[in-house]
Amino acid sequence: MSNSIVVVVTGVSSGIGRATAEKFAKRGCKVFGTVRNPANAHPIPGVQLIPMDVRDDVSVQRGFQTIITQARRIDVLVNSAGVTLLGATEETSLAEAQSLFDTNVFGILRTTQAVLPKMRAQGSGRIVNVSSVLGFLPAPYMGLYSASKHAVEGMSETLDHEVRKFGIRVVLVEPSYTRTHLDLNAPHAASKIAAYNEDRAVVSRAIQKSVNEAPAPDGVATTIVDAALGEWKMRRTPKGEASLLRKLRRFMPAGPVDASLRKTFALA
Repeated sequence: MSNSIVVVVTGVSSGIGRATAEKFAKRGCKVFGTVRNPANAHPIPGVQLIPMDVRDDVSVQRGFQTIITQARRIDVLVNSAGVTLLGATEETSLAEAQSLFDTNVFGILRTTQAVLPKMRAQGSGRIVNVSSVLGFLPAPYMGLYSASKHAVEGMSETLDHEVRKFGIRVVLVEPSYTRTHLDLNAPHAASKIAAYNEDRAVVSRAIQKSVNEAPAPDGVATTIVDAALGEWKMRRTPKGEASLLRKLRRFMPAGPVDASLRKTFALA
């Protein structure tokens, strides 16, 4: 693999984004990784850190202009930056929902719109959007996070239809629980409604247990690199639980899926 393959990975401070940037660098790609604050970010061998806040239009445009000035092209964009939120839908404030969507959905829209003119001009490109199994299988008490990932899935499928004539393809990667700080330290909706206390606590414990027992980000990162550099496939689920859940959703009737989901989260 030569340095002529230019890869941009958003959100490389930790977790899936960092592991992914490391793998691209080991494959010999020229890698740029975005971070909100480079001064507080740990260096990644072979990865140039670029200041970028995906929630800010000016920051995104400035970051991509820096990359294009240096590399002259962008072959792969991996949208890995994301946030999560735990809480009942009724408890989630509009401001919390807007903040979640501003990163998970509109952040992807900003970076994608910033990179597409260059990809169209060069006649090639691959955009990999990191979704989640919750993009096709919603979980209780993660309603707005699930909604944001459903939005990413719809936007990605539509975009692929629109840009493939320019030599650009879009891919979704749908991981399940991954042992990262994002999931281990998931924020809760600030406003609590007592009627949900018992079930929310049960679900929260189930999620924490699953995250603690989940694999490190390495497997997801491998799937992302394959999605970016390998043969195009609209959806890729890492081996293990994510692949099993996709089959469950696709082939089992809705009733048993619903019952299985409630059992997983220990809900009556």
